[in-house]
Amino acid sequence: MGCKSNQFEGQIVAQKLIDSDFQQVNKLEDADYYILNSCSVTQKSDNEAMYLLRHAHNIGLKTILTGCVAQIEKENLIKEPYIDFIYGNEDKFNIATYLEENNNFVVKDLMNKTDFCKEILNDTTKTRISLKIQDGCDNRCSYCIIPFGRGKSRSADSDFIINEINRYTQQGYKEVVLTGIHIGLWGKDFDKELLDLLIDIEAKTNIPRYRLGSLNPLEITPKMLDFLETSEKFCPHFHLSLQSACNNTLKRMNRHYNVEFYLDQIEDIKSRFDNPFLGSDIIAGFVGETEKDFETTIENLKKSKLSQIHTFPYSIRKGTIAEKMNGHLDDKIKEHRANIIKEISKEKYKNFINECIDSTQEVLIEKRLDKNGKYKGLTRNYINVILDSGEFNTLKNVVLTKDNIKDKA
Repeated sequence: MGCKSNQFEGQIVAQKLIDSDFQQVNKLEDADYYILNSCSVTQKSDNEAMYLLRHAHNIGLKTILTGCVAQIEKENLIKEPYIDFIYGNEDKFNIATYLEENNNFVVKDLMNKTDFCKEILNDTTKTRISLKIQDGCDNRCSYCIIPFGRGKSRSADSDFIINEINRYTQQGYKEVVLTGIHIGLWGKDFDKELLDLLIDIEAKTNIPRYRLGSLNPLEITPKMLDFLETSEKFCPHFHLSLQSACNNTLKRMNRHYNVEFYLDQIEDIKSRFDNPFLGSDIIAGFVGETEKDFETTIENLKKSKLSQIHTFPYSIRKGTIAEKMNGHLDDKIKEHRANIIKEISKEKYKNFINECIDSTQEVLIEKRLDKNGKYKGLTRNYINVILDSGEFNTLKNVVLTKDNIKDKA
């Protein structure tokens, strides 16, 4: 469940179990164990995790809970009859050993952990691969419980990252996606910043393409943009962790920037790159969001030059500052506001696609779709393309048309 870091870690968990003579199966009914690498970003995701575990338990599987729900809830869940094993966020990498020892509860404290857990993924089946470069978060946004599930920010050292990227390149990968819980904090724990890492990647690797995970607007500096603008490897795909388009709401969220700042930043990015993809997160119906606040959000989102908006209704998360704030909204209001933002997002994505029509884009061919020879590929600026011909795991310049773009909005 959840973020790209969880997806990366889930692949490593599977890899380690297979290396320990476990067999991965495709059907739930064929399994002995069901492992859920959970997400706890909202109460809704916690509830979904419990539903999945109950379902697996009810058909006779031994259930293993790991990830952020396991790390945060710990003892609250060990008595639940539908959960057999609980392992914390870094304990998940030793599941085979714990099962052999019949150790059903291992959740080590992460709040004082300072070293980055270096886990190596060996997967040669794809064209793009994620690389986790950072873990944890030092921010205390009022709606978010994740710092308590991941601990303080801690970074992989540059040498480890460069070695991993070079290893991936030797295995044939054409693109690496740099992921983490808060990658903009990379290097803070040893007096470096993300730009230092990007400069090293440019100078010390031969990977054709790299892509960045979600970034706080404050962490995208003019100096970083100056560098990325000249990079031959960087994919012009920005995902901005905005959360709201109203200053009143941003203040209640404990986000340390304002809408005017990031609207100017988006304009700057658009002026520097050819058709960059600019995605964002927006929470609809946050605590205390008035009708006027929402109207401000809509106005700012409409005039922004975002390419797409990922939005979801605010969900109360136990243990956060926002849980105890006054002004919680009815679920129907939150859903309604989220749906309005989704319509704005559709229009923005349609406009983004139209801007890219007739442009020539480098496409990484990721897989063959059918026996007729059609292939799916991805541009640097995050557009899925369907090709009539190609070769798996190659880069090809393609003129975008209304016919070959897969997601037309």
